[in-house]
Amino acid sequence: MPSFKTYPLESIGYDEALRKQFRLVDEITRHFKGSEFLSRGDLGVVPGLNQPRYTKKVEEILAAYFHAEAAMLVRGAGTAAIRMALHSYLRAGQTLLVHDAPIYPTTQTSIEMMSLRTIRADFNDLNHQQLSESPDGILVQYTRQKPDDSYDMAKVLAFFKQRYPSVPIVTDDNYAVMKVHKIGVELGANLSCFSTFKLLGPEGIGCIVGAKSAIQKLRSENYSGGSQVQGHEAIDVLRGLTYAPVALAAQANVVTELVERLNGNEIPGISEAYVANAQSKVLLVEFNQPIAEKVLKYTNDLGAAPNPVGAESKYEIVPMFYRVSGTFKKFDPNLLKTTIRINPYRCGADTIMRILAESVEKVMA
Repeated sequence: MPSFKTYPLESIGYDEALRKQFRLVDEITRHFKGSEFLSRGDLGVVPGLNQPRYTKKVEEILAAYFHAEAAMLVRGAGTAAIRMALHSYLRAGQTLLVHDAPIYPTTQTSIEMMSLRTIRADFNDLNHQQLSESPDGILVQYTRQKPDDSYDMAKVLAFFKQRYPSVPIVTDDNYAVMKVHKIGVELGANLSCFSTFKLLGPEGIGCIVGAKSAIQKLRSENYSGGSQVQGHEAIDVLRGLTYAPVALAAQANVVTELVERLNGNEIPGISEAYVANAQSKVLLVEFNQPIAEKVLKYTNDLGAAPNPVGAESKYEIVPMFYRVSGTFKKFDPNLLKTTIRINPYRCGADTIMRILAESVEKVMA
C-alpha cells in the first residue's frame, strides 16, 4: 500500500507549450526592434525612468504576456518577489491568511521579518472552514506544500475573492509558471510572484506581475541604482522564458513515463512511485525498506546531480536525485528514510532508470 496519495498539478502539453512560446515571441516583436533584441541592453538609472530602458520594455512585455496591469523585475529571486509583494499591501502586525500546511522556509522568514500574524485555513476544504477574523492579506502557494494537497488554484482564488472582496491576494507561482494554463494573476489574484532563475533565466532575478498600484508603490521604494535589474539581465529573463515551456513540458512527460515504468516493477525494491509538485513537478520514489539515504550516496558517482542549483535553472541538465523537500519533510520526517525525489531536468527516462537501478543494486549488495 502506498504511504500517501498525491494530487499533482495538471501540466500543459507540447501543443500548449509551443503556443506559450510563440505568444511570448510575438509579444517581444511588438516591443523591440529586431536590432534591439540582438543587443545586450542598456545599463543604469535612466533619467525619467529610474531604470534601464530595456528593463522597462521587458517588464511591459511580461505584463502583457500575463494579462496584468504591470510587472516588475526585482533582485532576490522568488523570495524577494514574495517579500516585496506582501510589503506592498501589509504592515507589521497585520494578519495574513495562509494554507494550513508547512510554509516554505524563506516565506516563513518573510512573515517573521514583517511581524505578520498568520491565520490558517485548509485550502483543500474551504467550504468547511470557520475563520474567526477577516485577514488583511491572503497568500496562496500554487504548488503543493504537503503530499496530500489537492486544492485547485482557480477555485481557491474564486472562493476568497467572493468571501473577502477587498482583501488583496498574493500568489507564490514558483514552479508553476510556464507549466500550468494560467498563473495566479490570470486567475484573479492581485499579485503573482516567481523566480525567473527557475525558468532558465539569470541568477537572482524575481518577477512580480499584477496590480499597477501595488507595483508603483514598490517602484517608488526601489529607487537605488544598485537595486535595479540591468538591461542585459532583463533580456536574459526573456530568453529563458522563451525556451522554458517546451523544456518543462518534456520534463513532465518524462516524469509520467517513469511513474508508469517504476510502478510496473521494472526495478525491484520500490514500493511506489508518485508524481508530485514538491516544489517542482518531480518523481517521488518510495522504497520497501528505509534505504533512501543509502541510495543517494551512489547516484552522484553515476552522473546525477546531488542537489539543486535553482531547481530547474539553466545550469541543471543532468537529472537530480535528492531528498524530499523541506515542507514534505515537515509533513512526515520518515520520508527522509523511505523516499527520494528525482527531477529529470533535460534527460530521458532510460537514464534515470539506469542510475536508479544501479544505485539500488549497490545498496542491496
